Amino acid sequence: MRWTTVASSSSGIVAGLTAAALATVGFLAYRASASVPADLAGAHTGSPAAAASKTPRDRTNPAALPGGSGAGQRVVYSLNENRVWLVGPRNKVHRTFKVSPGTVDPAPGTYAVTSRSNKVTGTDGTPVEHVVRFTNVKGVPVGFSAAVDASAPAPKPTAKAGGVRESRADGDAMWQFATIGEKVVVIR
Repeated sequence: MRWTTVASSSSGIVAGLTAAALATVGFLAYRASASVPADLAGAHTGSPAAAASKTPRDRTNPAALPGGSGAGQRVVYSLNENRVWLVGPRNKVHRTFKVSPGTVDPAPGTYAVTSRSNKVTGTDGTPVEHVVRFTNVKGVPVGFSAAVDASAPAPKPTAKAGGVRESRADGDAMWQFATIGEKVVVIR
């Protein structure tokens, strides 16, 4: 009889602690989601934004920042132009450069830098540096990188590669600019 009383009171304590833990986790999750800046909300989903439509281009200056590519400090990546803009406050372009895309493209939308690696081996077996990842497409990580040997081999059409290759100098600039959480706007 005494054992039943102890067991039922300890199970009540465990149930109470579990409920308190779940309430705490729920509260912390709410607080975390409520504190995400509006310009990064939905960044992990690649949700289409105004950037999803065909953005206007300056035909007299193809390297000019496309209109409708967002606001504030950000990386802008054009899928159609194979070009990147590193944009500071007040839409000031700090650098723009051509890139070589992989075989997997992200959907147009707004993302955030999720991880970085100083040096790794790319999916094509090439040693790369200054890897700045911002999304996954069906399990394939997508991000910017530079080949250590400065090569730019064409990706095999059958391989699923999300690496967007830059020159080493451009990779250095991206590495300095795009830290964790930095906004990445993908446009057509």
